[in-house]
Amino acid sequence: MEFKEQVIKYKDRIVFIRLSMPHFSRTLKQYVEDEACFMFVNKGEVEVRSSDDYFKLNRSVGMLAKCLNYFFEPTDNRSVCDDGIESVGIFLYPSLIKDLFEFDLSNSTHTVTYNLKQVQIDRLLENYRNSIDILLDNPELADENIVKAKLKEFVLLISKSEQAPSQLDFLAALFKPNEVAFKSTIKHNLYTNLSLEELAALCHLSISSFKRKFKDVFDESPKRYLNRKKVERAASLLRQNTSRISDIAYDVGFDSLATFNRNFTSFYGKSPSEYRLS
Repeated sequence: MEFKEQVIKYKDRIVFIRLSMPHFSRTLKQYVEDEACFMFVNKGEVEVRSSDDYFKLNRSVGMLAKCLNYFFEPTDNRSVCDDGIESVGIFLYPSLIKDLFEFDLSNSTHTVTYNLKQVQIDRLLENYRNSIDILLDNPELADENIVKAKLKEFVLLISKSEQAPSQLDFLAALFKPNEVAFKSTIKHNLYTNLSLEELAALCHLSISSFKRKFKDVFDESPKRYLNRKKVERAASLLRQNTSRISDIAYDVGFDSLATFNRNFTSFYGKSPSEYRLS
């Protein structure tokens, strides 16, 4: 399965996109100002990680996302991903909303508590997905009036699905990202194999700014703090259960057993196996 991309634009902005790709590694969906989106998964399964969320998407579960950095990650469920991933995205922008609805988003103060949200695909959304697939398969059908109608239909469907007070309130809230505290982002992603650069991306910081802020908040370098927390968690697991040491190493976020052994020995003065025996 080769990478394939099909798009439909409205007013020179991509509004519908279908991506087909083979197996992939962790991929950053980078922040784009004043952009929100909805994602259907047509085939396969994908995991999503943000500053404060981590969940799976598949054909029965879609995602509503505000403008922020987050990662797509391959799932461990190989049975649903042998043929790769296919997804359909719907993109919304304030400038297009004004054109579609003549709404002034500043007239609403409505907010919601999420930045990313799983959405169950009911029959109405399933039918909508199928209609967008037809347009992507037959782009000659997607004239301006059709695309405008399908965008308005989507806003109506998803705002009702989310039980928003009105379409205006739903859209206004969609373009108001919730700020997640730096400390909460680190603690939420503590036992992962994210690199420092990837953690910095979740915090919307450059790597140099991230390291400075980390030292200010935790009074320790990010590398030492993260490794220390991981081996402390590993030590607790070694005392509590009989899981294989390699499984514990991966569970607390190390990429390899060798790296885990080296860090564990550095902090505790003995290898994980010696620690367990003692």
